[in-house]
Amino acid sequence: MKKVYLDNAATTAIHPEVISVMMDVLQNDYGNASSTHSFGRSAKTLLESARKGIAKVINAQASEIIFTSSATEATNWILTSVVKDLGIKRIITTKIEHHATLHTVEHLAKEFGIQVEYISILPTGAIDYQDLAAKLPSDIPTLVSLIHVNNEIGTILDIKRVSELCAYAKALFHCDTVQSVGKANTDVQELGIDFLVASAHKFHGPKGIGFAYIKKNSMLQPMILGGEQEKGMRAGTEAVHQVVGMAKALELAYENLDKDIQYISELKAYCFSELKKIFPAVKINGENTFYNLLNVQLPLSEEKSAMMLFMLDMKGIAVSRGSACQSGSVKPSHVLAAFLPSEEVKKPSLRISFSHFNTKQDIDLLVEGLKTA
Repeated sequence: MKKVYLDNAATTAIHPEVISVMMDVLQNDYGNASSTHSFGRSAKTLLESARKGIAKVINAQASEIIFTSSATEATNWILTSVVKDLGIKRIITTKIEHHATLHTVEHLAKEFGIQVEYISILPTGAIDYQDLAAKLPSDIPTLVSLIHVNNEIGTILDIKRVSELCAYAKALFHCDTVQSVGKANTDVQELGIDFLVASAHKFHGPKGIGFAYIKKNSMLQPMILGGEQEKGMRAGTEAVHQVVGMAKALELAYENLDKDIQYISELKAYCFSELKKIFPAVKINGENTFYNLLNVQLPLSEEKSAMMLFMLDMKGIAVSRGSACQSGSVKPSHVLAAFLPSEEVKKPSLRISFSHFNTKQDIDLLVEGLKTA
């Protein structure tokens, strides 16, 4: 049985070249990057070369890149530090954010009494920029926290527009770019954001490593106390093999970006056209969505949809109903609930997400699987 992986928004397969460079580090550069002997210096060189490589890709300074275990960790740190250390009293966000943002904001509201305001979501799944513009002006120190590409439906934030609104209102701007870094050009200087977070496993790198872009002179305080690793911001011996793997994955992603965008866009279009052949009433959730993510509402009964993912899995086909972090939940998607009528939220929806490793044969097998699921 050929296995089909179409859940690339959850995680991606590690690129073979990434595995190769990681294995080389594990075998030959096992020194502690904080040690002063040759083994340590070698590890430190690899670490800082990776930092410079990542910074170059997003047009940042190397000193603005902090390695973390994940974007979730980075988001928790940034949002908590701006409240505790920078005096932020109000956070503007949406109800369609990743739970790393939503749950952190809820905790900060409870723990520190910060004011939370949610931007309206349009029927297209996009944010209401006019609502954001109306909410921003305030004497209260404010941070805006928004996702670039929504991880469930793929709607795309106009980062430049938001950053200009924030700059005019003297608000800070944190952007979750987990689904877009490695899949779209990201220039932090041009975009004008203060904080950015990313995870390597979303762009064919290893799990357990990510990075935060912290704009120079942002004055955040350390997230973990101990040693002087990561400029004293995150103590603990660095996982050099993970960092090197992440840097290599990002390098490869941008080397092939234009070709991958075209190829994956064609796969997405093919997938939807094939789905329409067997489900003429199929509907895309969200408009103008990212090229590698397709969230569709299927005209199936509740009884049939309840077993759909299980039956597809039995056929070796991996897709999801939404965020992998919520895959064990029976609750309806908080993203879909934010902009769809309640009767539509109850209908079965499927998230299909692609990578350059996928083929049209994968899609044919998915469609055939749905016929008999």
